[in-house]
Amino acid sequence: MQIGEASRLTGVSTKMIRHYEAIGLIPDADRRSSNYRDYDAEDVHRLGFVRRARDLGFSIEEIRDLLKLWADTARSSRDVKALTLAHIEALDARIALMREMRATLAHLAQCCDGDHRPDCPIIETLAGGKAVETA
Repeated sequence: MQIGEASRLTGVSTKMIRHYEAIGLIPDADRRSSNYRDYDAEDVHRLGFVRRARDLGFSIEEIRDLLKLWADTARSSRDVKALTLAHIEALDARIALMREMRATLAHLAQCCDGDHRPDCPIIETLAGGKAVETA
């Protein structure tokens, strides 16, 4: 099948399929005599794997490692679990940072009168002025 059909079946855009090939995340597709890319069921399965891993927030390098583990039938599930637990730890750190960001923004929004005057603690803080004390 051509790249458009592989894209439709996997939900991975044609641009991203080309990118994944360019960075070596997935092997280059076979080429027809017309030079069109030609994808088979195995390629589509691999693209689906990549899509699901991206949906779960794995980085390209983590996906590269997961693909190697997937291809290795002698792998230990311990290795897959360790990679996943490390990813969960990174997600937890990002969630904590986002909660802090949200709390800061909520506090700034609460401190802003939101009226016709130009005084705004949100802008002042973003401009590097005196930060509004958080509770």
